[in-house]
Amino acid sequence: MPLDKTRPILIVGLGLIGGSYARALTRQGYRVTAIDTRAETIDYALREGLIAAGSTQVDAALLLQTRLIIFALYPHVFVEWIREHQAELAPDTVITDVTGVKSAVVYPVQEMLRPDVEFIAAHPMAGREVYGVESSDDAIFRQANYIVVPTAKNTPQAIALCEELGRTLGFAHISRLTPEEHDTMIGFVSQLTHVIAMGLMTCCDNTHLVDYTGDSFRDLTRIARINDIMWSELFILNQQPLLEQIDVFAAELEKLRNIIAAGDIPALREKMRLSSERRAWFDKK
Repeated sequence: MPLDKTRPILIVGLGLIGGSYARALTRQGYRVTAIDTRAETIDYALREGLIAAGSTQVDAALLLQTRLIIFALYPHVFVEWIREHQAELAPDTVITDVTGVKSAVVYPVQEMLRPDVEFIAAHPMAGREVYGVESSDDAIFRQANYIVVPTAKNTPQAIALCEELGRTLGFAHISRLTPEEHDTMIGFVSQLTHVIAMGLMTCCDNTHLVDYTGDSFRDLTRIARINDIMWSELFILNQQPLLEQIDVFAAELEKLRNIIAAGDIPALREKMRLSSERRAWFDKK
């Protein structure tokens, strides 16, 4: 089942990511509809031409018109939405998501979902430290990664549709991971990095840091401006993988501390060479 321009694509949740999806899809000629609890969000999206129709309520007409729904909600809100409203979905609907954790979402949703509706999970590895549809911009998808997270319950057709969606949105690289692989990887490349940035900002109470810092500190702490509601939920839902990554990082930090304390320049330079070598992988991409 390829993406279909004859049917609207419904987005539930028009924040930064949902709004950016709407921009990208509308720009390419897809008819996009949306549901969001905030009237201001729907009004803005309609005024700016991001969507063709929208509602602040779970609208049966919007649900029955579509065969593809993208959920851009907090994890617990997404799970509850499916529990409460899946009976209103049209048969043969495919749903996907943007949530930042998978095991705690994919398995419960697939377990409760009607047999004639399929959930294929995805994670767009893109974002900004701003929020809301007003900040949406599909340029954030360019050069970004998109992870498709199938399970044994997914059909090849739904997986292909999800991957096509990633390409249509403009993502540069599309991968497949299991929910467990995703959560381990995301615990390292995303959640741990946010923990480190938070730690840097909370371990020193000098209010004049801004007067002394250079770009390195600003770059390292860019993501310390954090949505506490969303990220606290993501951390706890992915608690065990994140704790494991924190422990690995803490052990590596201890090794570096011991090398520096010993004045061991050869060992320190070897760590620096290894660091530079691995960082170069990103420059090649």
